[in-house]
Formats: sequence, structure tokens, C-alpha cells
Amino acid sequence: MKPRKNTKRVPSFRKLLRTSKIKLDNKLKNKQYKQQSAAKKYRKEQKKLREAVRDAISRKPFPLEECKKKQVAEKREEEEEDALPLDMMDEDDLKLMEDLAQKASFLTRDLSSNEPVHVKKRKHESVIDKYEKVPRRMQTEPEKELIHLLPIKDKGGIIPQTREKPVLNVAQDEEEDMEEMEEAEDFDEEPLPVLTPEEMAAQRRQKLQERKMHIAALASAILSEPDNNIKKLKELRAMLMEQDPNVAVIVRKLVMVSVMEIFKDIAPSYKIRPLTEAEKATKVKKETQKLREFEEGLVSQYKFYLENLEQTIKDWKQRKLKKSNVISLKAYKGLAEIAVKCLCELLVALPHFNFHNNIIVLIVPLMNDTSKKISELCCEAVKKLFKQDKLGYASLGVVKVISGLVKGRNYSVRPEVLKVFLHLRIKEVELQKDSEDIAPKKKFMTYKEKRKNLSRMQRKWKKAEEKLERELLEAEASESKAKKLKLHTETLNVVFVTYFRILKKAQKSPLLPAVLEGLAKFAHLINVEFFDDLLIVLHSLIASGGLSYRESLHCILSAFHILSGQGDVLNIDPMKFYTHLYKTLFSLHAGGTNDDVGIVLQCLDVMFAKRRKQVSQQRALAFLKRLSTLALHVLPNSSVGILATNRVLMQAFPKMDLLLDNESQGSGVYLPELDEPEHCNAQNTALWELHLLQRHYHPTVQKFASHLIVGAPTEGSGALSLELSQRPATELFEAHSMREMTFNPPVASVTPRRKDTFSQMDSFIDEELNKQFQQHIRETAAHKPLDFAKHLEESSLS
Repeated sequence: MKPRKNTKRVPSFRKLLRTSKIKLDNKLKNKQYKQQSAAKKYRKEQKKLREAVRDAISRKPFPLEECKKKQVAEKREEEEEDALPLDMMDEDDLKLMEDLAQKASFLTRDLSSNEPVHVKKRKHESVIDKYEKVPRRMQTEPEKELIHLLPIKDKGGIIPQTREKPVLNVAQDEEEDMEEMEEAEDFDEEPLPVLTPEEMAAQRRQKLQERKMHIAALASAILSEPDNNIKKLKELRAMLMEQDPNVAVIVRKLVMVSVMEIFKDIAPSYKIRPLTEAEKATKVKKETQKLREFEEGLVSQYKFYLENLEQTIKDWKQRKLKKSNVISLKAYKGLAEIAVKCLCELLVALPHFNFHNNIIVLIVPLMNDTSKKISELCCEAVKKLFKQDKLGYASLGVVKVISGLVKGRNYSVRPEVLKVFLHLRIKEVELQKDSEDIAPKKKFMTYKEKRKNLSRMQRKWKKAEEKLERELLEAEASESKAKKLKLHTETLNVVFVTYFRILKKAQKSPLLPAVLEGLAKFAHLINVEFFDDLLIVLHSLIASGGLSYRESLHCILSAFHILSGQGDVLNIDPMKFYTHLYKTLFSLHAGGTNDDVGIVLQCLDVMFAKRRKQVSQQRALAFLKRLSTLALHVLPNSSVGILATNRVLMQAFPKMDLLLDNESQGSGVYLPELDEPEHCNAQNTALWELHLLQRHYHPTVQKFASHLIVGAPTEGSGALSLELSQRPATELFEAHSMREMTFNPPVASVTPRRKDTFSQMDSFIDEELNKQFQQHIRETAAHKPLDFAKHLEESSLS
């Protein structure tokens, strides 16, 4: 006979959903009650066990049972001796005593007995009296909860079953737990060994060395086989929660840096996207599945790591300590700095990887942080990102977040936040074409050309070859020029919107110098429609008188950058900007304004070298004379830059040699105090300053002065060397700077020949002195021998 199969079916999910909610609640309540009862029972058993042990220790030994029996027997004998004999009593008296014995009363009752009085009477009490004697419950007493049991079903229907739930005294349980803990501490407490400071330091070094070895082992295992050991990254990241207060700070810093370096090494060069449902459902090879698991684990661990860094920075910003109090607030600042460094490294190293926009959102607000160190770290990281970003995606994201930050803070941010715009690569990319755009594109043969020139077999091979070439081109193709220009245009739009908002709404903001400097760099890329309005705003800023000298120079530079680019088509004469620069040139000197000479040289280059056709001869002569006078009042590097600019003016404008002649040209007298370059009669003066500059202590200044005094020739004996003639004025200004306390060219040291000469002179003087001394001794000895002996003794003592 075949065994019968188990036909009981597993209940479906829908059937389980139809299960009574009351039944599920009853199961949950019963389960909780059992757990509480078991815990309470266990506590009571432990308490009884401890009491039994305590009593066994403190209890005195009881007397033996035999001794007890002897004592009882002796007591009875004494009572019998004291009692009267029955034969001495009458029968009536004896009967009376027996009747009294039957009726218990307080006179005949044995007071040593514990038996209650009138025991028999209680059995006949009425039901009402019993009910009245029952103690009443107060109304404030909470009602007892009922435990709902499984119902019983009979012929009459379903009979619900309940039971009162015993009330647990929470306060009493807590007291019992406290007593148990105190008793356990009394039994288990042992005095900890007291360590000396040397032993504590050695113990700390040992713990720290163990943690370092563990971090190194995990990191090397992950780097050797990232696919197989990606789970160890979680173990390494868990060390960010180190709880040992002696080594917690150092261990957390080491783990932060180690995990950051690991991600920089093992992160792929592409962005990992999440898989779709269809991709998850399809079957793939083992290698593909392994790669998917690795990428999924890598992205999740990277996300958790960034969250840990963000939480560390937030805790420091909010001055918030964890409940464990493992790390102090002072140590949290160091942890936050390390976290910011890690974020900055990841921002620069992994601009293509996941969560890069999240890192940007974290870093950009920290550029405006009150801590100077953290602000500089973030600004430097953004500058590096701008310099190395060839495509423009990351730069666009950072510029958008900075623009939102400036607007959200109502333009009250540090100027360094806006100065990072100067490091954008837009100008370089616009000016320099990529090699792939210059190179001719590969042309493939059409179908008609193949049919006409190639056989069938050749067409087949040609088709395969062209397919392979197309795949290679797609693999090697970089971003096209059109796409780059689109990204750069969008980035510049955000930058100019930020600049124009500040010019319009916050002209007295400390951000204005950074705005003017940025406009001076990117002004040639502004749309022509905004030129008139922008020039009016710049001139109004200069005329207001509220700008510093450096800010006014940036205004002038911005205006001429606008006019030198697309502004060539506009018929605008910026005479007011020429006049302002000519008027304020003597504000420069050898003190604090010496660094502003670099901006002045840039302005002069744009105003004269690039606009020579729009500049009159009188204006050029006036600037040449005033610049020559200024070269006497500034530091040597500024003098070299100014004289290099004068050389460009003399070569660009042919009649500048008028100032090298002593005879006046035309009517009028030179008016050096006049602020209008067109009307100061500069043609009636001479460049006498060059004769003074020929005697300057700096050799380069002497060379330039001698070169200019002969008319700045390009050939012959008066020509400059190639090293000086081919370098622009701004570059010469920086090259001869003494900011680092160095002199260019270096000062020649004393030659060894002079040292030999000095030594020979010293030896010659010593010989002459010795000769004179010996001659004096001979003369003294010849004339006065006694006096000579006395003199010799005194000289020896001295």
C-alpha cells in the first residue's frame, strides 16, 4: 500500500490577509505577556538564590531535635508536678471544670496559642456580613486589562474567552533590578590596577600601532583585489566610529585619509548608473554579474563614506557632541579639517564619478567659512578643478552653486569666493583650437565609388575596414567644439549674471574689486548689446570717487577690454578713461602702490599698443613724458616695466623722437600740472629723465635708459639683447620683482684676488710694526740698560 501524500496546502497570501485582526492582536499580546512573565520569574529566582546564599553565610547553627525533645519532656514534668491531683477534687467540681473546658473564653484560653478565638462562630456568619467585610477598591485604581484568548465554538455559537492580565509593578521591578545590579557589583567589583603615565603612554602606543596595522592590512587587501574584497571596505569604514578615547581621534583621521586614497585608486573612469528592472531580470555571465556586484557595492560604500564626512562637518559646525563623548569639541575641529581635505581631494580627483554634484554642494558653502584655513582649502580645490576641467561640466556645476550662494547670502560673502572665477579655462579654450578640430575629418567612400572602382571581394573587405574605423573613431572621439562652446556660453552667462547683479544692487560691497577684475578678464566675451550700458556704469563708478585706486584701474582695464574685442565696430572715443589714468599716474610710488604698476602696464598695453590707430600723437607724447618722470619714483622692477612700455610707444608712434631734441616744436610751453593729455603741450619738452636713469644703481634700468636715449633702435650698438627686447613689460615687471628679497641680476660676490690682496697688506703691516719695535728695543738697551730691563719686565707683565 502506497503511503498517503500530505495533501495539506500552504495557505495563500490572500488567505493570510483575511485572518482576523483580533486573532493577530491576541497572539502579539500573549507573546509579550509570556516574555514579561518569564523575565520576572527569572529575576525572582535569582533574588531567592542570592538570599539563600546570604542566609547560609550569616545563619547560626540550630540545636538538635533530641535536645528539643528533652526540653519539652522536662517542661511537662514540671507542669505535672505543679498541677493538683484529681483524686483530691469532688465529682461536682470536676464536672464543672470539664464543662468550662468545652466553652472557650479569654479566662480559660491558652494565651500562647495562635489559634483565633470563636473559630466555630465564623462558619455561621451571614452572607451580608461577609460581603461587608470584603475591602473596597478605590475608584482611582486602574481597571485590569483582559487577555483575549481563542474563542470556543459549540452548538450555541462562538463563546469568547478572556483572562485578566496581571498588572506588573514597574517601579518595584526597577527597584529589584537596581538591587540586583548593586549586589552583583558588590560581588564582582575588583579594584582596577593603577597605571603610571609611562605605562599609559606605552599602552596607547601599542593600541595605536595595532589599529595602524589593521588599517594597512585592510587597505592592501582591497587594493590588491577590489572585486573580491569590496566588503572589507565596510569593515574599514566602520573604524570611523572608533570608541576608545585614547586613540579615537588619530584612528578616525587615518581611516578618513585611507578610504579616500582607496576610492581614488579603485574608482572607474566612468559614472556608474543604477540598473533597470529589465537589466536585473536578464541572465548574464558570471563575470558580468561579478562586475555589477562590485560596482553596486562601490557606489553604496562611497555614498556612506561621503555621508560620514558630511556628518563630521555638521557636528563641528553645530558644536554638537555625540552621546558617548569620546571626542572633545577641540578635537572635532581637527576631524572636520581632515574631512574637508578629503572632500576637496575627491572633488578634484573624481569629477566624472558619482555624487560629484553632492560634493560641490558641500564644498562651495565652506568657501565662505569663518575659518580661514578651511576657506582656503575649498577655494584652492575649486581653482584646481577649473584649471583641469577640459569639458566644462564640473565648472558649470560649481559656477551655478556659487551664483546661488552669493544671491542667497545677499552678497555678503568673502571676495575670494568670486575671485575663483578668474581661473576658468574659457578664454584659453576659446582661443586655442583643439587638434581634432584642425585635423581633416576622415572621409569614407560612397556606394557608387565602391561599385565603380572596387571588385566584389574588395568591397567586402572595404566594408569591414570602414566599420572598424568608425568604431575606433567613436571610442577615441572627445567632446565636439559645438558642445564645448555651448557649455562655455552657459557658464559665462551665469558668471555675468552674478557680476551684473552686484554692479546693480551692491556697488558698495567688498565684492566690487573682484567683479571689476573679472569683467576685465572676460569683457571681450560680453554681448555687444550690453556695451553701452556697461561703459556708462563703469564711468559712473570712477566719477563717484568712492573707489580705491586699484578698483578704478580695474574699471579702466575692463572698459578697454570691451572696446578692444567686439567693440572695435563701435564708434566710441573713451577719452574720459585716458584722462583719468593720466591724472592718477602720480599716485604710484615706491611704497604700497608699487604692486598696482602691473595693472597700469596692462592698461597701457590695451590703450596704446592695441589701439594705435585711434590714439593721437599729442596723447602719446603726454603719456611718454609722464611715464618717464614716474620711472624716477618707483622701485627698479616698476622702472624696468615703465621703460619697456616707453620703448613700445617710441616704436609704435614714429614722431616720438621729438622729445629727444632740446629745441621746442611749435608754440606754447609744457604744462606738467595740467590733467588733460591733449592740451599740455608735451611736444615742447625733453626726456631729461633718461640721463638720470642712465646712472641708476640697477643695471637693467641703465640698459633701457641707454637704449631709449639713442631712439630705441632694433639693430646696431644701441639695440637691446633678445632676452629683454622680446619680453613684454608685465613679464619684465614680475621677473625683476624683489618681493622674495632677491636681486635680479644677482650681485657679484667678492673675488678671491681681492682677498689675497688684503691678506698681503695685513702681513706687510705686521712686518713693519715688528721692525719698528725691534729697533726701539735696541736703542733703549744701548743707552739705558737698567731702564731697558725694567721696561722689558713691564712689557712682559702687560
